[in-house]
Parts: sequence; structure tokens; C-alpha cells
Amino acid sequence: MESPGKLYYGIKEVAEMFGINASKLRYYEKEFPTLRPRKNRSGDRVYTQADIDHLTEILDLIDRQKYTLPGAREFLKERDARRRENARYIAKLQKLKKFLEEIRDNLGEPQEQSVPTND
Repeated sequence: MESPGKLYYGIKEVAEMFGINASKLRYYEKEFPTLRPRKNRSGDRVYTQADIDHLTEILDLIDRQKYTLPGAREFLKERDARRRENARYIAKLQKLKKFLEEIRDNLGEPQEQSVPTND
């Protein structure tokens, strides 16, 4: 579905890729706040590969999995929330791993002990 080397796609190209009309794409932009293609200087929508991938997800939920528009919107919202939560857990686990690796590395080194001297 992607053309090598091409960064931006016009709304007509994207509509043809999915076999839908441009007005349906504009409608989905209103229904799904996460679908926001940029506009060029002349105000035309330009879709990146990430926009096209997201649109593929949306159309899959609606057409293949038979979600309603509100249901698909909620599914994507919850999925994004789960991803953010997982990213927080991963960050915490990475910090813990680093801490434990530091402890492990320090276990092999002899500890300096202060020896009392008789002055």
C-alpha cells in the first residue's frame, strides 16, 4: 500500500487506495480525533504513511470487525491508554534493572573498610 520514497499522499490518492471517496475520509477525520493529516501551504490535506496506517486500523475495525464508529473510537482510545500504561511499566522496570545491575556489579568489588589505627 505504500510507494517507496514517497512521504506524502494527497486525499485523492488515499481515497483510491482504500476504494472510498474523499468525503468519507474527511468525515472520518471529524469522527476520529487521532486521524489528523497535515495540510500543505495551499490547504490541501497530505497524508503520511503513519496517517495511512492509522486509517487502515480504523477501516479494519469498522468494515472487517464490524465496530460502530463510537465503538471503534473507544477501542482506539483504550488501546492508546493501555500503551501509555505499558510504557510507564517498562520505564520503571528498566530503572529497576539498571539498579539491580549496579548492585550486582558492586558485589564483586572488595569493599573498602576503615581499619582503626592506634594513634
